[in-house]
Amino acid sequence: MSFYPVLPPILLAIVAAVAVVARIASLRQLLSARRRTRTQVWRWAGVTAAVVLLLIAAARPVFGDDLQTTPAGAADGQPNVFLVVDRSPEMGVGDLPDGRTRMDAAREDIAAVVDRYPDARFAVIAFASGPSLEWPLSQDTWSLRSVLAAMEPYGDADVALTNVAAAGNVLRYQLIGARQQFPRANNLVFYVGSGASASEAPQRRFDVAEGSVDGGAVLGYGTTRGAPLPGRPAVRSTLDEPRLRAVAEQLGVPFVQRDGTGDTAAMFGDAGEPPQESGVTASARPTETYWAPAMLAAALLLLELSLTLRDLQRSRTRAVVT
Repeated sequence: MSFYPVLPPILLAIVAAVAVVARIASLRQLLSARRRTRTQVWRWAGVTAAVVLLLIAAARPVFGDDLQTTPAGAADGQPNVFLVVDRSPEMGVGDLPDGRTRMDAAREDIAAVVDRYPDARFAVIAFASGPSLEWPLSQDTWSLRSVLAAMEPYGDADVALTNVAAAGNVLRYQLIGARQQFPRANNLVFYVGSGASASEAPQRRFDVAEGSVDGGAVLGYGTTRGAPLPGRPAVRSTLDEPRLRAVAEQLGVPFVQRDGTGDTAAMFGDAGEPPQESGVTASARPTETYWAPAMLAAALLLLELSLTLRDLQRSRTRAVVT
């Protein structure tokens, strides 16, 4: 069994330590109560078990060996590809040829990246005003494709708060963790966005560790003429090329303007050729098991939530009666 945590090991250890301290404090409070019931003790145990299960799921236990490694460590040489995707409302603007939206073109280019590196490990970090790790680093590209195909801009995000570097901290720690787990693999970063021209927020910078990015590109979508945001005709969004070029400089990768109609070869000028297959004699892959403890934890937490709502309803009923 191997572990591929969704967070850097040190950060996950800190989260685990905080969770343990919180549960011990809760237990001491329960034991010091004058009146406690067996049900309260069982509920404490259930929530504690859910926390432990969530920590196990975050550690991503994997069973089995990757048999696509006839030469020792061949799979470790496959790149780690990080897709940093702008999901702000500006990506829903339809200013590309044939009235296509920026997200339409972005989805096609992202699919081209997955096609180019079919055996790579992929991670997806989405952002608008803040980041979201929507797909932890994994070789499960079959499931990833359906997630990417359904990706749309956030409908309720405040366009004035969009930050081009909102994913900076998450990307930094994901790159560090990937380098520690797969030291022989290149880290490729493909940033997909329009530059947040309608944002009024101060823009942050990407601060990645030196040498942690080995290639990739910043892909820019939109036109200098722009178009109004869907449902907000008073707000016009344009391609902010200077901001995107600044992001490219911070990441150490080239900027490539895209409209969904050109050849995708320009996207990979700095990423190099994908590793060649070498003498694979079997195709079995490790079995991801994080979903099992995650589902058990969800069931325990739902049970605790239902009991809490029941207690709240009873307390309200007593208050009305008295």
